[in-house]
Amino acid sequence: MKNLRLKAARAGMDLSQQELAEAVGVSRQTISAIEKGDYNPTINLCIAICKVLNKTLDELFWE
Repeated sequence: MKNLRLKAARAGMDLSQQELAEAVGVSRQTISAIEKGDYNPTINLCIAICKVLNKTLDELFWE
């Protein structure tokens, strides 16, 4: 399932996939795969993304 909330939060902070990836220590392709729903990130990666985007896990990763 696509993660449009992650994409929207990233865009809302005017961050590219590359910039978010660098901030959390993964590749741009990993961020792209998460947004497309092709990759299920670890809880540690989810937490790192949430910290950068100032969101909660519920806001970005749970339905």
